[in-house]
Amino acid sequence: MSLRRLALLSVHTSPLAQPGAGDGGGMNVYVRALASALARAGVECDVLTRRDHPGQPAIVEVEPGFRVVHLGAGPAEALPKHTLVDLVDQLFDATLDHLAAEDLRYDALHANYWISGDLGHRLKHALDLPLVATFHTLARVKADAGVDDDPAQRARIEQEIISCADLMLASTPDEREQLVGLYGAEADRIEIVPPGVDHEIFSNAGPAARASARAALDLDDRPALLFVGRIQPLKGARLAVRTLAALGDPRAVLLIVGGPSGPAGATELEELHRLARALGVMEQVRFVPPQPHERLATFYRAADVCLVPSRTESFGLVALEAAACGTPVVAASVGGLRSLVHDGGTGFLIDGRDPVDFAGPVSLLLSDPELTAAMGANAESRSRRYAWSMTAARLRRLYEDLLAREPVSCL
Repeated sequence: MSLRRLALLSVHTSPLAQPGAGDGGGMNVYVRALASALARAGVECDVLTRRDHPGQPAIVEVEPGFRVVHLGAGPAEALPKHTLVDLVDQLFDATLDHLAAEDLRYDALHANYWISGDLGHRLKHALDLPLVATFHTLARVKADAGVDDDPAQRARIEQEIISCADLMLASTPDEREQLVGLYGAEADRIEIVPPGVDHEIFSNAGPAARASARAALDLDDRPALLFVGRIQPLKGARLAVRTLAALGDPRAVLLIVGGPSGPAGATELEELHRLARALGVMEQVRFVPPQPHERLATFYRAADVCLVPSRTESFGLVALEAAACGTPVVAASVGGLRSLVHDGGTGFLIDGRDPVDFAGPVSLLLSDPELTAAMGANAESRSRRYAWSMTAARLRRLYEDLLAREPVSCL
């Protein structure tokens, strides 16, 4: 059967939102890029998200075949992410109202994150549609990593989604193993489909482009370390600051690009400032507000090294974008980062969370421009394995396979 119209559920954060601020992050990039790639391949995509500002239009046409639908549920204002699970009944009703008003029928549902998965699970049964689930993060994985900041019902709802989803998407083999090992998911209902990267935006444009990027960021000839991500404990910005201090180079600068996120975000930002002052590196740290996604290419090109010290990552889009720009990555050896970073080839993977262990390979790269250039070239070449057009083509086949199967019932 042919897939004509897909509903992508992203209720807690809109693909139109600024990545790196609030609840906007890699998932925003994923949903927007996937919807765009599918639309260009002939599949009409509606991204269903919650209206969180007054005056937002009911429907925004992003490009032909790709629309964002704002569902009314709760007050039209930003709400803490974890409270949105209490609005799933309203989101369900708003979705049915949208379908009736537009006289639409979707061929399949693709839910992103557990709150959207809860909504998708209900819609699957009400509309008799196949449900695809991408979790992006998992409660039990975060808890194992020492980050336990989720509502108590999250793991239970994830388990319900996993038991009934017709297909689950994992970005890496590690994520597939987590679904099976921590949730008892059926392995034959999991497909490994990594996200892509837009190589027209994120590319190694050569020495002249790098010099231009460094001039635009006023870096002169100073060694530049880069951290990109939301300011929350999960992403490990404190470890990036400690790595800078352990480096012991007063000329080095650390760019931290991103804004506070989640209930601990504001406290985490304050702690980063306090830590930088305590370690004597405050003058070497530049806090940069969230940037338009395409602007991040300037930061990746300007940096000598990109630090990705996350406690856990289902994939690690920052590492992929940095690689596409020819910048070596020094990353925590966790989750999807183990698939993206070729240790010793495109960057370095670090076991544990000792800043000295991170500072060692950073120092090596800063002291050896030939090694840095070689690793950057390897990283850019390896990133060519990941492209949104390939991701969309693979997913379209998987969606269409589901249309020809009997749907999974709740187990």
